[in-house]
This record gives sequence, C-alpha cells and structure tokens, in this order.
Amino acid sequence: MTAPLLLVLGMLVATLAGGVWVGVALMSIGVVALDVFRDMRVDRFLAGDIWSSATAVELVTLPLFILMGEILFHTRLSENLFKGLSPWTRRLPGRLLHVNVLGCTLFAAVSGSSAATTATVGRITLQELLSRGYDRRLAVGSLAGAGTLGFLIPPSIPMIVYGVVADVSILELFMAGLVPGLGLALLFMGYIAVRALRDPALVPPQEAPIAWPDALRALLQLLPIGFLISFIMGSLYFGFASITEAAAIGVLGALLVAVAQRTLTLAGLWGALMGTVKTCSMIGLIIVGALFLSKAMARLGLPADVANAIQSWGLHPFALIFVLLLFYLALGCILDGLSAIVMTLPVTLPLAVAAGFDPIWFGVFLIITIEMAQITPPVGFNLFVIQGLTKESILRVAGYAMPFCILMMVFTALITVFPQIVTALPASLRG
Repeated sequence: MTAPLLLVLGMLVATLAGGVWVGVALMSIGVVALDVFRDMRVDRFLAGDIWSSATAVELVTLPLFILMGEILFHTRLSENLFKGLSPWTRRLPGRLLHVNVLGCTLFAAVSGSSAATTATVGRITLQELLSRGYDRRLAVGSLAGAGTLGFLIPPSIPMIVYGVVADVSILELFMAGLVPGLGLALLFMGYIAVRALRDPALVPPQEAPIAWPDALRALLQLLPIGFLISFIMGSLYFGFASITEAAAIGVLGALLVAVAQRTLTLAGLWGALMGTVKTCSMIGLIIVGALFLSKAMARLGLPADVANAIQSWGLHPFALIFVLLLFYLALGCILDGLSAIVMTLPVTLPLAVAAGFDPIWFGVFLIITIEMAQITPPVGFNLFVIQGLTKESILRVAGYAMPFCILMMVFTALITVFPQIVTALPASLRG
C-alpha cells in the first residue's frame, strides 16, 4: 500500500470519526495529500476546481427537483394517496399493507428523495395501519423498504449526482431506473402477499368491501399525483423538454397542485425555499469536496493503483459486482449514499466498465446499493425518519426492514444476470 493511499485512508477515518462535515473532510484530505506529495499551487487548483464543479450546468436540475419535493411535502398528497389506493388494495393478500409500497412508488415519481418519500407517505399510512391492527413489523418494514424507491424511480437526486460525476446522460439514467423501480416495488408487494397468505394473523379481519363505483371515485384522489407524473416523465420521454426544463415544469406543477388544494401559504413556500437551500448547500458541499478529492487522487495515481490491484485478483465480472456490493454496503454503514458515490466512483466505475458493465447499468446498481444503506444502521436515514414516526429504536426498525434489504440484494443479483432489465429502455431512446 503506497504512502499517499495510507495518508488518504488514515485522514478519511480520522475526520469522519471526528464528526467533521463530509464535504469539508473530503476537501481537506485532498488539500493535504497534494501539499505533501505534489509540488503545486494547491490553492489555485482548489479554487478552479470548486468553481468548475459548482457551476456545472447539469446541477441546475438539482435545486428544482428538490424544491418540487419540498412544495409537495406541504400538500395533501399523502392523504390523497391513502384514500385513492386503499379501496383497491383491500382486494389483495396483505390488503392495506400494499398502500405503503404503492404510495411510495407514486410519490417517488415526483420526489427524488428517499427520506422525503418515507416521511410523506409514512405520516399517514403508519398511523392508519397500526390503528387497524396490522402487524407492526411488516407495516414498519414495508415502509422502510418502499421508501428507498425515492432514490431509484425518477426523478432521482442521486442519479443526477451520479450523472454529473460519471459524465453520463441523466435522461438515460432516469429511463434506466424506471423498470427496476417498478420491478422492485412488485417484488416487495409479492413478499407482503406471501407473508399474509402464510400467516393470516398479520392482517386484521376482512373489512367490509367497497362497492366498485365508490372505488372508482376514490381514484380521483390520485389525479394530482398522476398529473405531475405525466407532466414530468411524459415531457422527458417524448422529447418535449430537457431534464432542466422538466424540473422547472415539475416545480410549476407542484405549485399548481398546492394552489388547487389550497395548501400554498407564504409560510409554507418560505419553508420549502429554505429547505431547498439547506439541502442543496449540503449536497453541493459534498459534491465539491468529493470531486476535488477525486481529482487529487487522480494526480497522485491512486485510482489506477487500486484498480490495477483489484484487477490482478482476476475476479469474474459477477464476483467483482459481489465484492462491490459488499464494499458499498459496508461503506453505507458510515457514510451517506451521495458521499459514497462521488468519493469512490473514480475507482469503481473504471473497474465495472473494464469488466464489461455499462456505465448506465452501473449507476442503477449503485443507486440500489445506497438504497440498502438507507435502511442499515447506524447511518440509515430512512431508519431515523421512521424512528421519528414510531419512536422505536434504530436497531428494532432496522430489524423490521431487514427482509426488504435482502429482497434488494436478490434484485441486484437479478439485474446483474439480466442487465437488459436496466438497459433496454435507455437503449430505445438512443435508437
């Protein structure tokens, strides 16, 4: 192991364990490593890199999608989702437990944030499910698992960050995440149905069925979110708008929904704007710090050294993906997903491409791995969100979520063996 690599790893452990902000820690490691091992004006290099990273055109999309999610958080979409979906899920094995999965799937399509999806859907569904007598472990676990779909189903904030760092099409990433996102939701629903069929005590006695006309009228509750999804994804898929334009359209659509529901207030709008500023500042600092560290490591030749060392192991491509899966799961226990992506991508992406994997496919693989990190302790943000909703301990919530984490591992193996699940839709855009 080379001296620069030892210094970088040692400082990384020391700064993160010491509670230093992730972005500042990554930036400072790059500064110290260059100052020690390279004779160069680090201050000029840092200033130029910060400017070029922070002014990337693709990053304009980020605050717009975040603002859209913040505005929608103050609307009645969560109540609408429960009222619109519950009459239909009553007919399925597991009944209203499926509202967690379907509600998160729909809200993920207009949010881009895993934590926001979990919080918005969970504040209504958990109370309803637990008060009706549904199994606590399955209710909480299904919300924790389904909430992670906010990262996979477009528009996705981590996908935007990956697209910027990996220099791949964000539109193709969005299209690539659509089928896996829906597939993972179906897998979650299948698991809930099987559990309910094997153990009927997990759900309360059958409630009185709702007449078909009433069930059809309940679908009207889903019109606002359906309007937003078609507004955003339709304009993207049919080429009417670019990613940035679609994000702006999404903000306009969120404002229209808030006005129509009479939930738009000056206080709420100010809160949404300030929430956007805080989130973008946090993400921006992480991106700038991680990109600078990546370029510093490239100057020191570290990515090539690590990649050559791993390639010397002679791993089969599937074995390499398994190693990377374990690596990102372990990293997710101490770092948030965005930091893990931008910090490690200069090493892991060339490895995956050299093994024959498409960069778009690898982006979706990475998103699923950081989804798992969202529900694994001690740094699982979805766990903190659900802890706030249920007052349960982190470890107990993580235990409830574990079956859904295992399902995501199974799904990762599925897309590794059949990569067309990810690549078919973006390929149709190119063709």
